[in-house]
Amino acid sequence: MKLRWMLFGLLAVAMGAHAQDSQSKEEQAARAIVAGFQWRDGAVAVDEAKARFNLGENFRYLGAADARKVLEQLWGNPPDDSVLGMVVPKGRGVLDDTGWAVVVTYSDEGYVSDEDAAKIDYAEMLQDMQDEDKEINEARKEAGYGSLELVGWAEPPHYDPASKKLYWAKELKSEGSEHNTVNYDIRVLGRRGYLSLNAVARMQELAEVKSGMQQLLPMVEFDPGSRYADYSKGTDKVAAYGLAALIGGGIAAKAGLFAKLGVLLLGLKKLLLPLVLLVGAMFKPLINVFRRKKDGDVAA
Repeated sequence: MKLRWMLFGLLAVAMGAHAQDSQSKEEQAARAIVAGFQWRDGAVAVDEAKARFNLGENFRYLGAADARKVLEQLWGNPPDDSVLGMVVPKGRGVLDDTGWAVVVTYSDEGYVSDEDAAKIDYAEMLQDMQDEDKEINEARKEAGYGSLELVGWAEPPHYDPASKKLYWAKELKSEGSEHNTVNYDIRVLGRRGYLSLNAVARMQELAEVKSGMQQLLPMVEFDPGSRYADYSKGTDKVAAYGLAALIGGGIAAKAGLFAKLGVLLLGLKKLLLPLVLLVGAMFKPLINVFRRKKDGDVAA
């Protein structure tokens, strides 16, 4: 029996070393992806949306190709070719546990009227969104993703009629995760559609994300000729929905980021299970064998 447990111990050490080696290779691969990113600072044009960022010293920008690598290869989101770019706070890496980033997309479905801004009941909207969770989660599971529960507003919706910018944040609970997630959204209304800025982080980073998004808010604008005030009545296309739909879903959700799944995923920035869990999973069958031997179910 002593020999068996000695062999088991040696095997455990070998398998543990193999797991560490695999983890190291995964981390190296992830860091290699990040090392190849083309970062941009300062004035950044988003030509597809006819918009631009004037980033301050606290932010930097990734173009569409690199942004999709973060979302899909590093964070585990489904593919989405509507992603135009990503704004990342300086000092926060996309592989950091406490890191966060802002995904940029654009909808060209038309001029969104803000006439309903003062009439929206956000408490009632929240309840409706929570009621829709079941249907959305069924679609997520069919696509191979875990369920998400909308806990509530992490930041109630606000609309600035002067700048034509709308922002809010949702707290979400992800199946199997010990940390709740915050999705912080900004919508910048333009002549022919709206620009979406979607930040994702853990709830522990809410204060930092809220501060960062408020800094970012005045740094994004549509180009002259594409601004909300440039709308030409009777000539320009008008969206089939108002502000409420931008927050609550509905028709506008079809143009949103990962709308079919309901929300942007945070992803597991630590790409592998903790070593102790991995090794435990590997050795479970062997442990059961030894237990059966001890109980006399298998001949010694």
